[in-house]
Amino acid sequence: MFIGIDTFGCDHGRSGAGSYLLSLVKELPVTDKIHFGLFGAEVDRYTYTGSNQFAFERVDVPDSLPAERMWHVMRANKFALREGYDVVLYAAGSRMLPRSFKKVPGVAVVIDLVSSKLTADSDFWQRKRMIKSLSKTQCIIAASMFIKKDLERSGVKSSRIEVVHNGIDHSLFFPKEMGADEVLDIKPFAIKRPYFIYASRLLGPEKKHAELIQAFSLFKQRTGLPHRLVLAGSDGPYAEEVHRAALESPYASDIFITGYFPHESFPQLYRGAEACVFPSVSEGVGLPVLEAMATGLPVACAKAGALPEIAGEHALYFDSDNIEEMAQCMERLVSDASLRQKLVAGGIEWASRFSWQKTAQETLSILESVAKK
Repeated sequence: MFIGIDTFGCDHGRSGAGSYLLSLVKELPVTDKIHFGLFGAEVDRYTYTGSNQFAFERVDVPDSLPAERMWHVMRANKFALREGYDVVLYAAGSRMLPRSFKKVPGVAVVIDLVSSKLTADSDFWQRKRMIKSLSKTQCIIAASMFIKKDLERSGVKSSRIEVVHNGIDHSLFFPKEMGADEVLDIKPFAIKRPYFIYASRLLGPEKKHAELIQAFSLFKQRTGLPHRLVLAGSDGPYAEEVHRAALESPYASDIFITGYFPHESFPQLYRGAEACVFPSVSEGVGLPVLEAMATGLPVACAKAGALPEIAGEHALYFDSDNIEEMAQCMERLVSDASLRQKLVAGGIEWASRFSWQKTAQETLSILESVAKK
């Protein structure tokens, strides 16, 4: 069996879809009966192939979203047939897909909320084309039950939507004693402890950075504790508003916005923290919550999006628009020793159920079942 993997739309490994594909490919098994072939822009020849050294077929398309989408509509089907793929995995399934899948069956991966893409995309025909293409795939892999329901609410009528949760890298994210150092040294950062951590790009108001800053300020006012707030993530469209909210806080000197933070350094950042607070209400996957749990960090998060599904019963939940409730959760995380112990122990065990090996196995089973039909 020859399985094609589409690398287009994954931003050369520097996005959620890119990170997904990097992690998935690393765990796909190499056997005599199953072969994989990746295809995409020449610049990605060595981005995803990794230690498995899968074959890579270059596609000559200008490096732009409109050009890549047009190639998928006009030529992807013929390309897949010519290459001899039995089935194709479209890793960025909510961004670009062929018009139909009659010649070679397709499986689309969706790791974000289609409804938000439909709202953001001003091109009516592109929105319509996305829903139509998703509906024609032989199978859609949704990264959470919340995403599956979002697809259905958005009008996707695929007869088969399978939920396969993303994994986490347990070789990176695991508990480790950090000692009692007052400063965490992660070059080029030196972060004074203790601190709360929130890891998320500054993308929009739905990430609730401003509300978290307000809750942190209330926590500081009430407790007088020395804690800081670390916001780790690249700047995005909402960066100016977040920076303004931090500067206007009476505790601005205790708020640290890191900007881009290397993913491989996050385990150390989590381990040095007192707790993880995750107020975003738009998460379709919520991996940072699992990664924090896996390192032994107690978590409080929004009771919204996929977070209750992803965190289970091992987090404190709050309404992100209720500043009082969020501040109370932060206080409980640092002051209630028995609660901390319960959340840490439960979180480590819960996070152990999510792995990229499991994600790869379940994905491969779906690809095989689609190819054999």
